[in-house]
This record gives sequence, structure tokens and C-alpha cells, in this order.
Amino acid sequence: MPSDLDIDLSVALGDFRLDVAERVPFAGITGVFGPSASGKSTLLRALAGFEPARGHIVVAGETWLDTARGIAVPPFRRRVGFLFQDARLFAHLDVAGNLAYAARRAGDSDPAISMEDVVGAFDLEPLLPRRVEALSGGERQRVALARTLLARPALLLLDEPLAALDLYRKAEILPYLESLSARFHVPTLYVSHAIDEVARLADRTLVLTDGRVRAFGPTPAVLERLDVQSIAGPLEASVVIEARVTGHDTGYRLTRLDVGGETISLPEASHLDVGATARLRIRARDVAVATTRPGGLSIRNVLEGAVAELVTDPDSPFAEVLIDVGGQHLRARITRAAADELALEEGRPIYALVKSVSLDG
Repeated sequence: MPSDLDIDLSVALGDFRLDVAERVPFAGITGVFGPSASGKSTLLRALAGFEPARGHIVVAGETWLDTARGIAVPPFRRRVGFLFQDARLFAHLDVAGNLAYAARRAGDSDPAISMEDVVGAFDLEPLLPRRVEALSGGERQRVALARTLLARPALLLLDEPLAALDLYRKAEILPYLESLSARFHVPTLYVSHAIDEVARLADRTLVLTDGRVRAFGPTPAVLERLDVQSIAGPLEASVVIEARVTGHDTGYRLTRLDVGGETISLPEASHLDVGATARLRIRARDVAVATTRPGGLSIRNVLEGAVAELVTDPDSPFAEVLIDVGGQHLRARITRAAADELALEEGRPIYALVKSVSLDG
């Protein structure tokens, strides 16, 4: 049985046109990233059948759209779970009623997703008797996500589900989103213009600009590209790397991880088992470079590597340095003057001084 989402579609909306042709693995979370008005939400709406499109959409071997053959499965027959920025819960029902409604409509389409499992996964037991208007923004999105899963979708489409939440509520919801893939095994497309969300959640990322695919591939490889970094902006430019947990220092409350033979320490993450793989996000603004190993520093994470790429722009005071550390890449944003004074060039051994690291799951 085919195990991918085969998309080759065009959507015309006034002067805007979306063209996407990709085969997306039908597993895990696929991030859809790009600036405003790039076509992210339009893509999801076309997949759900809410937006007229030409071309074809084949979901794990099932054809939802093929205009050449006159096939256009209506939205209500596409097993899609669609979660919007606003929760869109039924105000006349309590939380239990909202969940029960979705479960009744789904019937026995996927008994692996049960009411008990979903309520437990999203910690909803205390909320079941509550009215919708009594819920916080984060609680509403948890309930909405649970209700969407109880509809037993074949494909989950999340359209900027955190956009309306403040930072505290986002932090509350993110762990639940992370558990989706591992716990419920529902292939998910996750739309966001926030690169930190994509870096944390997505197994792979599709980047859209002006209705066209700019990049597609594994999230770490896509996010380190300079043309993608420019979309995120200079303050958010970053890379995602994988590290192996080597130990926990209970005295100093630190967790140590291995990256290509180099050690990174971060505030204790005791929930990670020794030997487990963790994903780290490191911003370019949090990396400095040195040509000799420095001493007498408060910065604890000093990684030995080499210049993989140096990009300068005569119209900018800054240079971008891509640093190879054991086969993975960090990025540093320094001044062109500093790059010249350090005589940086591709292949030169250097040290990356990492001031801050985010654990992305």
C-alpha cells in the first residue's frame, strides 16, 4: 500500500496562484512554513476540499482529487481532521459533549483512538464538565485537538493552532502536539509562520513563498538553508541538530549530550534517558566563533569544528558562518570585520561558543 501523500495541485485565488507538487511521507509531522500570504493555509484548505483545485491528491493510495479523471471527493468524505486558530467548539455543549459528538460521528472507523486514550493524553478529565466559555485559550485548543482526533481522521491538518495564544499558553500546548505522532500515529500537516514551532515539532518541513515550494526535506537540513533563514529573520535564524544524552549531573543540575564527539551541557532535563536522542535548536545569534580554544569563560559549551561555508554580503555588515561539528551544522552570525580579522575561510578549524541552547523535544 502506498505510504505517502502525493500532491500535484494548483489553486487560483484572484491574482494569487498556489502550485505544489510533492510526495510527502504519510507519517509523523510535516511542517508547512513560510511568510504570511505564501499559501500555507490555502494548501491545507485545498487538501481538505474547502478550496477548488486542479491536479491530483492521492492519500495513502486513495484518490481524493484527479481533475483529469473527473474525480473530486467532497470534503465530508475526506477523512480529514482540521484544526483552526480558533477552537470552534460547540458553545452549547460542555467539554464532554464536544468530545462525545466527534466520537459518535466517527463510529468505529478507528477503534485504536478511544475516548479514554484521548482524554488521558490531553489531561482533560478535570475539564469534562466545564462549559466552553469557562475554558482558557490553551484549554480550548487542547479540547479542540482532542475532538479532532476523536473524529478518527486519516490526515490531520493543523492551521496555525497556536497563533492566537500567548507564550505561556503556547508552552502549555506544545508538549501535547509533540505527543501526537508517537501516541496516535495520525499523519499531520502543521502550518506555522513561527520557525521555533516548526523546529520543535516537524519531522520534515515544506517551505512556501509566493505560492511556490522553496524547500522540502528533513527539518534540520531545510532550516539551516540561508534562503529559509532569511524568511525567519535575523533574530530567529537557527539550526536544529540531534544530540545523544550521555548523562545527568545531579550536583549542578545539568544534562550532558554528545554532538559529533563534542559535549553540550544544558539545564537538567531528567525526563530524557541516557542514550536517548534529543533535538536541539541553536540560534545563530547565540553562537560566537574563535580560532583558538578560549579559556576563562562563563560559556560552557565550546565545540570544536570547521568552517563549512562563509557567506558575506558587501551591502551588509554581517557574515554568516556555517560550522561543521561532527557532520552536523551550527550557524553563527558575526560581523564581516570579525570574519576578516579571524581570516575565516572554508575548511579552517574553529571553535563555536554556544551561549544558549533550546531543547526541542
